[in-house]
Amino acid sequence: MAHDDSAPAPSPGVRRSVELDGAEALRLLGSVSLGRIVFTRQALPAVRPVNHVLVDGDIVIRTHEGAALTSRARQADGAGVVVAYEADAIDPDTHLGWSVVVTGYARLVTDPRELARYETLLRPWLDRTMELAVRIHPDLVSGIALVADDG
Repeated sequence: MAHDDSAPAPSPGVRRSVELDGAEALRLLGSVSLGRIVFTRQALPAVRPVNHVLVDGDIVIRTHEGAALTSRARQADGAGVVVAYEADAIDPDTHLGWSVVVTGYARLVTDPRELARYETLLRPWLDRTMELAVRIHPDLVSGIALVADDG
């Protein structure tokens, strides 16, 4: 992809970072449907874009039997596997917006009624069967807002 260096990029102005409290961070995370899950795969970090829904303060994503995250969560024997989850909404022109990172334990959902509920709440993007779900309980929640610094 070619990049045109002849025209300078417009200046988005001066910004500052404001720390969000946990409740506001989770509210913002629940306002979008796209995030990134970070987990360990073969001793290295793996990042996958996924869609999610916030249910009773937990993040729920749908998955399938062959997914790496499914395998990792299953190996954890119910205790769950440590993951990070990130979501954001940042304007590409002004660079204003927010970012939220949640760290917690991801567990496979095994209850058929819960799975049925998540199936109605969350439609996968991929055209494939997503018969499983993973629920992430946020143990650590951090977030920042990128705001205009009006002086």
